[in-house]
Amino acid sequence: MKLRSCKTFALMAACLLPASSWADDQAAQIRAIVDSAIRPVMAEFDVPGMAVAVTIGGQPVFINYGLASREQNTPVTENTLFELGSISKTFTGTLGAYAQAQGKLSFDEHPGKYLHDLKGSAVDKASLLHLATYTAGGLPLQFPDKFDSRNQETAYFKQWKPDAAPGVQRNYSNPSIGLFGHAVAAALKSDYADAMEKQLLPKLGLRSTYIHVPDAAKASYAWGYNKDNKPVRVNPGAFDAEAYGIKSTAADMIRYLQANIDPSQLDAAARRAVDGTHVGYFEAGAMVQGLGWEQYPYPVSLERLLDGNSSAMVREAKPVKRIASPAVAPAMTLFNKTGSTGGFGAYALFVPGKKIGIVMLANKVYPNPARIKAAHAILEQLAPMAK
Repeated sequence: MKLRSCKTFALMAACLLPASSWADDQAAQIRAIVDSAIRPVMAEFDVPGMAVAVTIGGQPVFINYGLASREQNTPVTENTLFELGSISKTFTGTLGAYAQAQGKLSFDEHPGKYLHDLKGSAVDKASLLHLATYTAGGLPLQFPDKFDSRNQETAYFKQWKPDAAPGVQRNYSNPSIGLFGHAVAAALKSDYADAMEKQLLPKLGLRSTYIHVPDAAKASYAWGYNKDNKPVRVNPGAFDAEAYGIKSTAADMIRYLQANIDPSQLDAAARRAVDGTHVGYFEAGAMVQGLGWEQYPYPVSLERLLDGNSSAMVREAKPVKRIASPAVAPAMTLFNKTGSTGGFGAYALFVPGKKIGIVMLANKVYPNPARIKAAHAILEQLAPMAK
């Protein structure tokens, strides 16, 4: 008998497997791929625990490693809360796009429209888009120590002097995205945390993602570990919520990536918000800067991904080129973002055209190149499996 759907005995056997067996087989294959990339990293950098999640074709797979707390011997699960660090900036970007989708603000406006104490200051020459893309003119990576506390932000911005005109250079900056988020909340007539937790996160279907971890979720909150292997958690700081303050689980983060890969199930405003974060505005070296997410044409080489996530991209001013006609990036684009706090290290990427997303959440800071290499290796092996 001639078989048209299964041309070899191996394929014939596979075709006869029930759907659940196919899913189980694929999950086992994904776990093996993730194991080969993650276990050596954890061993090399003495990472206590890691939650890895993969989505491919809309199906999530969770692979958990080690401990959320060494002291309490608590295992990591997909429901363990980790600090996201600067991956929080993608949420800030989404909130801004959500506000614009509702007509509450325009990215061409200036912060002084919503934060009247800054009207006429040097930073008010930058637009909200400049703040969101770190192109305001030389805002630093961190707030100076004497201003790095809540309620000192306005004082800092009133005395700040730019190094360049807006739109000329990219300086990756917590004060920049922090001020953007603060202005967005003001445009929404809300506290930033309330706007995020009560307006945006529920629309994205995220029920275990927080700025302020509630008492009911604190048992799930991992301890981070610093370079001395002491348990730590993030400290309050200037615009911490806007720049690096979100805590989430692998289960919620994979939902977030799935919403970015296919936002069609979201309501109209949330869908426009997600699409808004997929618009590229400035070319900056190896990558294109959007709202929180950083973009690369896919497929992308490991070398280019490492270059775009290098320490130089974080710490040095980079000349930028404004994209003449900003538009939602093609489906075959890789979006990514790293994030760290004093005791946590995270990385997330997704490629809508391949329907693949990867989240790696760890309760110890380890080098960005190790994260990029591990995720790229996983992606390269997952890509042929995508439909």
